[in-house]
Amino acid sequence: MKQLSLGTKWILLLVCMQLISVATMAQVKYHAKDNLKSEIKGTSTLHDWSMQASKGECNAVFTLNPANQLTGLTFLNFTMPVEGLKSEKSSMDKNAYKALKSEQNPMISYHLTSASVAQDGSVRCFGKLTIAGATVDTELTATAKVNADKSIAISGSKKISMKDFNIAPPSFMLGTIKTGNDITLKFDVTLARE
Repeated sequence: MKQLSLGTKWILLLVCMQLISVATMAQVKYHAKDNLKSEIKGTSTLHDWSMQASKGECNAVFTLNPANQLTGLTFLNFTMPVEGLKSEKSSMDKNAYKALKSEQNPMISYHLTSASVAQDGSVRCFGKLTIAGATVDTELTATAKVNADKSIAISGSKKISMKDFNIAPPSFMLGTIKTGNDITLKFDVTLARE
């Protein structure tokens, strides 16, 4: 029987170590439904405004190491009904839904295309954000933390230009009050392990 050379033994050892490290990483599915905290904040010629939502659904697949630390995010799909957004004034809600074209496009969604997870728990996501029927490549940055019950808490915010999504900023009182073009989308969700 032919003896393996020292170089071949080292290569085999490295391959085995890589296989072991891959095997110890686990891809785990996570899910949340209707316990989300989403908020859209903006400005107007009269005062700042905000709309909140708790309805929506988020599915994700995270990679965790044996110490239960996040090492990767391979799948993320988020959807939220436009008319789940509520302010303190129904007239504002009505104008916002019209601007967001909720009848033709009832959902806001984000679909991940790639992501990286840093050691400090910050997650950098690249994906497709769809609002009012327009889809725009969007980068989101969030923080993620594994809780004691193995759920994952994710929070972050993103400044968005309504014009990027072909949305005319809503106006009120026959156009005397106008909203600003930029809005900030904030999100805070706890995903349960499936």
